[in-house]
Amino acid sequence: MIKSLKSLGHELTESQKQLQLLQLTNLMPFEDKLKETNLFPLTTIPMEIFQINVGKMCNQVCKHCHVDAGPDRKEIMSRETMQDCINAIQKTNVYTVDLTGGAPEMNPDFRWFVEELSKLGKKIIVRCNLTIIQANKKYHDLPDFFKKHKIEVISSLPYFSASKTDAQRGEGVFEKSIRALKLLNEVGYGKEGSGLILNLVYNPAGAFLPASQMALEKEFKLKLKSGFDIEFNSLFAITNLPISRFLDYLVSSKNYESYMEKLVAAYNPIAATNVMCRNTISVSWDGFLYDCDFNQMLNLKVATHNSQHVKDFNFDSLSQRNIIVNQHCYGCTAGSGSSCGGSVV
Repeated sequence: MIKSLKSLGHELTESQKQLQLLQLTNLMPFEDKLKETNLFPLTTIPMEIFQINVGKMCNQVCKHCHVDAGPDRKEIMSRETMQDCINAIQKTNVYTVDLTGGAPEMNPDFRWFVEELSKLGKKIIVRCNLTIIQANKKYHDLPDFFKKHKIEVISSLPYFSASKTDAQRGEGVFEKSIRALKLLNEVGYGKEGSGLILNLVYNPAGAFLPASQMALEKEFKLKLKSGFDIEFNSLFAITNLPISRFLDYLVSSKNYESYMEKLVAAYNPIAATNVMCRNTISVSWDGFLYDCDFNQMLNLKVATHNSQHVKDFNFDSLSQRNIIVNQHCYGCTAGSGSSCGGSVV
């Protein structure tokens, strides 16, 4: 089994080591790039998304994973912290609650959490890796559970062929993903008029930026329908950020400097104005608050010192904070931009 960087004792497990590496190039600091385009400091807009990482445990060990998730990761959000999240959400006007991991479904309190969130009347997104549905009998009914609570399912599928998908996400992942997509289609997900949303995520399989999201979506829909009779709603093209396992890949393949240069050269001020951190708050498995999921993995907590943990959630302070930025932020502002919902331009 491929292990996480943490279990291997890799130096890039430490966020400080990653941040030091990100500073080693001669590239313009991201903060200066924002100043050059009159966007510094980057500030919040009304909070719309409450994104919660419920744990780093996962049944997969993907090569590009910025979370360094895997079966050997034991960090799991407790029910107490989930209740703190519910209490915090009730203090906001957020419309969307976005559950991520790891494989969020592997948290033993996942279903309880979804049921409690459903009572709040929020739109719930679950970032499902698809293979979890096939992993164990206790997960086989997930499509029905998702349907019951009208959850929007967002799932990674690097490509519409086995070779490229398995190279990034592990042997046999493509076949299991196709089976899971068929099960989701069977209960109505991705079907026109069902109201059950199934979106896919594309991450490049190397040190390059994603192609046009619109073109990729068109190609994926054609190939998945003709090859497997699978339907879905939208495809999100997400740029791989130089964090954790993808950062390790860039360094070991000697692509780090050239990749960073590509990101900087593709900087788009319009994308910078639309980055997800501006309308999102990100909660880690242990309840700390971050501007985004990527800052979370680098341990860059929000700038509001009186509200850095969900127990101390202060909506007013968090709504007026400046965003913490660093060199990895070039990834979200390159080309058409990138967010957990795909392109932002």
